[in-house]
Order: sequence, then structure tokens, then C-alpha cells
Amino acid sequence: MPSISIRGGQMPPSPIRKLNPFADAAKKRGTKVYHLNIGQPDIETPKAVMDAVRNANIKVLAYSPSAGYESYRKKLSLYYKRNNINVTPSNIIVTTGGSEAISFAIMACMDPGDEIIIPEPFYANYNGFAISAGVKVVPIPSSIDNGFALPEIHEFEKAITSRTKAIMICNPNNPTGYLYSAEELEILKEICLKYDLFLFSDEAYREFCYDGKKHISALTLTGMENHAILLDTISKRYSACGGRIGAFVTKNAKVIKAAMKFAQARLSPPSLAQIMGEAAVDLPADYFSKVHAEYTARRDLLVKRLQAMEGVECPVPGGAFYAIARLPIKDSEKFCKWLLEHFSHEGATVMLAPAAGFYATPGQGRDEVRLAYVLNEDDINKAMDCLEVGLKEYRN
Repeated sequence: MPSISIRGGQMPPSPIRKLNPFADAAKKRGTKVYHLNIGQPDIETPKAVMDAVRNANIKVLAYSPSAGYESYRKKLSLYYKRNNINVTPSNIIVTTGGSEAISFAIMACMDPGDEIIIPEPFYANYNGFAISAGVKVVPIPSSIDNGFALPEIHEFEKAITSRTKAIMICNPNNPTGYLYSAEELEILKEICLKYDLFLFSDEAYREFCYDGKKHISALTLTGMENHAILLDTISKRYSACGGRIGAFVTKNAKVIKAAMKFAQARLSPPSLAQIMGEAAVDLPADYFSKVHAEYTARRDLLVKRLQAMEGVECPVPGGAFYAIARLPIKDSEKFCKWLLEHFSHEGATVMLAPAAGFYATPGQGRDEVRLAYVLNEDDINKAMDCLEVGLKEYRN
């Protein structure tokens, strides 16, 4: 029998989805499962966005240009300018979700054997895309003890070799919810300019920053015009994860030209979802105010409940809609599986993401879980009831 590829064997399973069979089995047994494992918001996709597709007068669903419709890229450039990111349509390639934007960045800027530095824990699929391209991820640990702040500059410099080509961040961060400050971004800028590195900045959660803090884009850093690449998506912003529309944005003309070759190879991004994206840019200004208030309330409730549980530690996230908690257990994957296989409270259980899957360093995050506060407050309360009772039963 022919063997699979080396990269096929090296590809990591998703820590977010790997326990799905256990959740499906629990549901078949009649157990309700509260999903805090995945960043799938329950907030309705805006009606105006859905209506734009429903009302589109399309006789032939044709390919779009490889860079995406010009009308959408013009709308996107206006959206970015409202966020103090001054780009033109020519700086933008529309992608099939944020995932393809990440892939384009790695493929267009890095060669097999090159190295990319990423503070861990990090979005697990970064590792998958790197492996697909033959690129090595070099993790630098951040710690729950200081809320997952950016590691010190000397930690980056210790990790840089002759093969280092880029640094990747997610800001606000998935999975930690950490929001990088202006001072931390200046540190990254200093490193990138000193060692001539790219800065890949995943900014999918830009709208979700809390406690009066503001998001700062890598593309606003002075002097980083040829180094910064913004990776984006409509999935979280407008609760439109199934639309699969993202954006690859940079002022570096050579990088755009290289990325366009990969865009042409996959032909075009989804046409219907670009119609959704155009309509989303025109949503009223108060749309994000309402959504922001909802996520703030959910965050506050989740963190309050977690911090009240015996032996549980949870920093307050500054952005996105995720939190990482340290639990008083040895192996969170076994615990998360146990919750689905053997536990129920009032006919329900909770599904969490074991945090070890967000680390590249073996053994890290074994006692941590990621929680996505994407459910309404009533469901979050019920999920936390399940977790609190489950922890007591599991430890006993």
C-alpha cells in the first residue's frame, strides 16, 4: 500500500475539533453539550448582510477576479481607513477565509526550511500551515502568570537564526484573549527592522477590545511598510464564519505580486460571500457597539465564574472572545474527554478545548483549557455550572 507524505503525517490534529466524535456521541445519548470549544458565535449574522446575497440578481455564478472584486476591495480600503489603516485596493487580495491569507503569507514570503517565531500559545492552525509549506515554527513561551504578555525582547533575539524569516502574532490573541499594547508592538517593530523580518499580524478580532483599550494594527507602525502583512477575515467580525472571506493586506509591492500568483492558482475567492462582505462594510456604526457590549458582558460573566472556582486561574482577556484557564488537574485532554464521555449535570455537559494543542513546546499547557465565550449569558452560566460540578467529581 502506498505511504502517505511526511507532511501528511506531521500535520497536527485540531485541538478545537479533535473531540467532536465524543461530543456527537454525548448528544446521541440525549446529553446537551454547551460548546465553548470553538469560536463560533451565536450572534446572528446581520440581516442586511444575508439579504444582500438573497436579493442579488445573478444569472451566472461566475469566477471573480483572483484578487477579489474591485468593488469589494474599494469598500475594504474604506473600512480600513476608518480604522486608521491607510491602504488602497491594490494593497488587498481577497482570500478564502483568514486561513488562506495566512497560507499566502507563509508561501509568498518563506522557503522550505525557513523559521517563523510565534509566541505560544498560538492559534493551532498556524502550525498546520507552516508544516504544509515546510516551514519550522519556533515558539517563544508566554505565561498565564502574567496574562500572556509579549515575551521579553531578548527571548526573541535568542530564537533568531540565519533561517528566521518572520514573526507571527494574533492581536487580539486567539487563544489567550491578550491585547498587545503600543509598547509591545514597538518592540516587535524594533526586532523586525533590526533583523529584516516580516511581521505577520492576524487581526481577525480587531473590533473586540475591552476596558477602553484600543487595537493597534501592524500596518500603522511607522517604517514597517515593507515588513508588515495584515491577515484578516469577516468570520468573527460579522458572525459570518461560513462565508469564508478574508483579506491579505500589505504595502509591500513585491509581496503582493508573489501572493497574487498563489491567488491565481486557486482561481478566485467565493463570489457570493464577497457580496456579503460589501454589505457588511455598510452596516450602521452602532452595529459594533451592540456586539461589543454583548461580548463584554459574556467575558465578565465567564471570568467571574471561573475565578470563583476552587483552584482555577484565569487572567482577564483584553480582547477577542477567548480565555485560557488553568485547572486543578494534570491532563486537560483527559478531563475534556471525560466531560463528554462520562459526565452530565442536569442533562448537560460542556465542551472545552484542551490548551496543549495551542502550544508547540511538548508538555506545555497540559493543565489549561481554552474557552470561547460565544454563547449567551444564560448558556454560559449553565456551562460553568457543568464545569464547576464536573471538576469536583473528576478530582474526587
